[in-house]
Amino acid sequence: MSTIPSETDALVIGGGIAGLQAALDLAEQGYQVAVVERQPSIGGAMIRLSKVFPTLDCASCITTPKMAAAAHHDNITLLTYTEVDSLTRQNGGFTARLTKKPRFVKEDLCIGCRLCEYACTSSMEDEFQGGYSGLRAIHIPFSNAIPQVALVDENACTLCGQCISSCPTDAIDLEQKPQTLEIQAKTVIVATGWKLTPIDAKPQYRGDSIANVISPLQMERLLAPHGPYGRVLRPADGKVPDSIAYVQCAGSRDATLGVPYCSRVCCMYAIKQAMLLSGAVPLADITIYYMDIRTFGKGFEEFYQNAKAMGIEFIKGKVARITENPDRSVKLRFEHIDGFGQVEERQHDLVVLSLGMLPGDNPGRMLPIETGNDGFVMLPHAKDAPCNTGVEGVFVAGTATGPKDIVDSIVEAGAAATEAAIYMKQTGITSNKSESRVL
Repeated sequence: MSTIPSETDALVIGGGIAGLQAALDLAEQGYQVAVVERQPSIGGAMIRLSKVFPTLDCASCITTPKMAAAAHHDNITLLTYTEVDSLTRQNGGFTARLTKKPRFVKEDLCIGCRLCEYACTSSMEDEFQGGYSGLRAIHIPFSNAIPQVALVDENACTLCGQCISSCPTDAIDLEQKPQTLEIQAKTVIVATGWKLTPIDAKPQYRGDSIANVISPLQMERLLAPHGPYGRVLRPADGKVPDSIAYVQCAGSRDATLGVPYCSRVCCMYAIKQAMLLSGAVPLADITIYYMDIRTFGKGFEEFYQNAKAMGIEFIKGKVARITENPDRSVKLRFEHIDGFGQVEERQHDLVVLSLGMLPGDNPGRMLPIETGNDGFVMLPHAKDAPCNTGVEGVFVAGTATGPKDIVDSIVEAGAAATEAAIYMKQTGITSNKSESRVL
């Protein structure tokens, strides 16, 4: 995409699954849509997952077609690696002030050949792979990233110039500067997503100092067929784990962390990963330590019961402390509720902390949108208008309003797109075509 529009019908903030669904729904009705994504690629958190619950379908197989559909749709403009600085209401619409961060690569010239990446001699941690593999200082974010355009990490680049000499299209520009943009939009959909609670939020769990205590997104990458190791191994020493534990509510339902709410998906993603691990590491013992199991969606309870039937052990008890043994295994000290409140200790090779959901961004910094104490967008008319922010012409979708799973995020994105389309029709804005196109 080489042409950046100065005007558009709808501005979607966030290129995750909710933002992409809302954009596609509006684009299919003939409206011009601009999607602003702060990361170098669209796809959000879902593209990093291995499979989804409760169907165990491939997450990438669901997300990648939507990414491609958005990238190739005539009515959608993608603005990746771009931040929204402010949104102001003007003349019945909105003026968005954006900062397009420098990739140090000219997007219209890069052909995604990766010759620059092969020539680069500087390395950095691959955040997409949970930090378990390396990237060159100049790289394409991941294999199915959209757009397939390289970028340079300023902190890792040594300015050796190898990438410049290897590029066949002269696309490298190490003097590139941030670009300020302004886009006029008639309506806005906020789909700013979520992030995990920090792994070191509970110091007694030592998630920042014990290598074999990992986050759920790191486990997703270990389980993925195109993950860093190609199989599940202990990060500390590369051994196949014989015993794996999950610690539930490690970043939720804890007022001391400022996260008093339930994050809704933690029980289900832990059960999902445990079931996948029982196939990937069939000889391993898998244990889930929980306070309460909350499986409230369609098919979720059956999913939980299937996990128990597979031999996954569920222990009702609150983990108090995690320590590391000399052999790099991990010791859990916990109160066993079903064991009459006895304090017990167990050893495991690998521990996953079931971290919770925090808001991915603060839309209140850009718009006069009311947010709660938890940072999520407040909905003044949640029952009658579940996507209405209370600001005329501004709608919200996905986890910007609170923790929810992928299915609910997609449904809510469709509702937000419908509300935005109704709003534009009521204010006299018509689409460019009368018939929708089926992708």
